[in-house]
Amino acid sequence: MRLLLYNIRYATGTGAAFHLPVPARVTCAAIHACSTASPGSSRPPTRTSSGLVEVDTGSIRTGGVNQAEVIAESLGHYSTYQCKYGTASFNTLVPIVNKQANAFLAAPRVEGERFHYFDTGIKRLIIELELDDLCVFLVHLSLKFPPPPCAAAPPVRAREALAQARDRRRRLQHLLGEHEMALFMEAAGLKSANRDRLPSYPAKKPRMELDFILHTRGIEISSFDVPAITFSDHRPLICDFRLTGEQLAAA
Repeated sequence: MRLLLYNIRYATGTGAAFHLPVPARVTCAAIHACSTASPGSSRPPTRTSSGLVEVDTGSIRTGGVNQAEVIAESLGHYSTYQCKYGTASFNTLVPIVNKQANAFLAAPRVEGERFHYFDTGIKRLIIELELDDLCVFLVHLSLKFPPPPCAAAPPVRAREALAQARDRRRRLQHLLGEHEMALFMEAAGLKSANRDRLPSYPAKKPRMELDFILHTRGIEISSFDVPAITFSDHRPLICDFRLTGEQLAAA
C-alpha cells in the first residue's frame, strides 16, 4: 500500500507571491505521478491513499472549483475534506479563508471519517479515517512566533536585522518542531517513516523536515521518498508500506 502526503499550498505555486489564478490540473498531474511512481520497487503499489494539506474547496481563488473533488476525480478516488479552522472559528466567516481545508483521498471509497478539533490554536482540524485494515489521522499544525522588534534601527541595519531574525526564526521553528515531534512520538509510541530524515521544505532546495508520516508498530515501511516535485512550497512524501501479522491481528 502507498500513502502520499502533500501540502499543495492551494495549488498557488511557490515563492513569496501567490500565482493566481491557478487551476488544479497541475496538482492533479503531480499527485498522479506520485501515485504511480515506483521509488523503491519495480512496480507501483496496488492501492494508494492521499492526504492533502492546504486545499481550496471552492473559493473565488479557484473560481469555485473544489480542488479536493477535482483531484480525487482525476485519480478515480473518493474524497473527504473539512475546513481546518474549526466550526466555531471566526475564520469560517471570512471569504477564501473559510474554503481552506485539508482532504483525504482514497479508493475504492472513503468511509468512517470523523472530524475532531483541538481545543486551542488556529488550525484545529483532525481528520480520522478508518480504512480496511488501518486507521489514519491527518493533521496540519502551525508554528507561531512573534516578529522581532527592529523599528528603532536605521533602515539599512533594520533590513539586515530583520533578515537575520527571520533566519533565526526559521532555525528555531525547525529545532522546536523536532523537539516537539520527538516528544509526541515517544508519548504516542510512534515512529517516523522518514528514517533518513529527508527534508521537504522549501521545495526547490529543501533544508527542513516539516512534513511527517508517523506509524505504529505492525506497519513495515518498504520504501520512502521525497521526490523533487516543485509545484508547491513543500515537496510530497511517498511512503510504501505493508501490514504485518501483528497489525492485521489488531485490526
